[in-house]
Amino acid sequence: MKDNEGKIDLLAIDDLAEKLPALIDWGIRIKNDDEALFDFKPLEGMSIGSIYEKPSTRTRVSFEVGVNRLGGQPITLLSSDIQLGKSETIADTAEVLSRYLDCITYRCFGHADVEELAMNAKIPVINALSDMHHPCQAAADMMTIVENMDRVNGHVAWIGDGNNVLHDLVLGSAIMGYDVKYATPAGFEPDDSVISRAMDIAERTGSTIVGSNDPVEAVSGAGVIYTDVFVSMGEEHMEGKMGSFDGFQVNENLVSNADRDFIFMHCLPAHRGEEVTDKVIDSTNSVVFDQAENRMWAQMSILTYLCNEAAWSTYWELR
Repeated sequence: MKDNEGKIDLLAIDDLAEKLPALIDWGIRIKNDDEALFDFKPLEGMSIGSIYEKPSTRTRVSFEVGVNRLGGQPITLLSSDIQLGKSETIADTAEVLSRYLDCITYRCFGHADVEELAMNAKIPVINALSDMHHPCQAAADMMTIVENMDRVNGHVAWIGDGNNVLHDLVLGSAIMGYDVKYATPAGFEPDDSVISRAMDIAERTGSTIVGSNDPVEAVSGAGVIYTDVFVSMGEEHMEGKMGSFDGFQVNENLVSNADRDFIFMHCLPAHRGEEVTDKVIDSTNSVVFDQAENRMWAQMSILTYLCNEAAWSTYWELR
């Protein structure tokens, strides 16, 4: 999303729709370019602040290490460290941090909060997770699928909740031209406006998007099977939600309907024995730890593009 000042914010993966294939290819290139880790420092002299309302393993470590590898200074701000939304408005916080930092990543509960931060910041803002979108996860997901394209023979199947990860998975898949079939329990379907956006993109790229409440239908012939926890962080108070997901566990019986060489994906952390069995997540079909690693490489591509587009383009031309 580009504002009136020309800066680009990443609040949902379709904000970078035109650049997404190149951003993914860039991430794969730098991942496999050992020399770049020594002589390519596009964030040198820059400070990247990361705000966390929710705790994280992958998001925090991948951003801190990635920024460091790019030559920048990562600054982690926990919700207890700052006054955001408490004794200081989001708008005022955005104005202040814009005077110190070169980019802000924000892992929050409400999507409206990251939208307000981006609206008032003078520097790029990256949504590191909100209740509506998870674009950095989607970038890593698309990167993982591209890396395994030689074995992916079939559509992308989602089994589980119609949550933020599904939203950006569908948007990202539509951008990349991948067909998607998702299955959610009745009453837990994804947001209609997000699916409408994805459908508009799919019309241009030629992909198809099909939703149902039938896990077997979704995984039949799938080349990718993806699931997530059924009860997300912050939803622990929703008593009885787990009961709605009977029959949605990704187990050996369910995946037997997919292509033999399917890849299994999960954004982690996994609740083993709930949404997925050990035999599936630990199988040779599973790429969940490659997927987790790719969070860092995909985010490095995004950070470089948003903070130093000239260096991003130069690396692309020279490498």
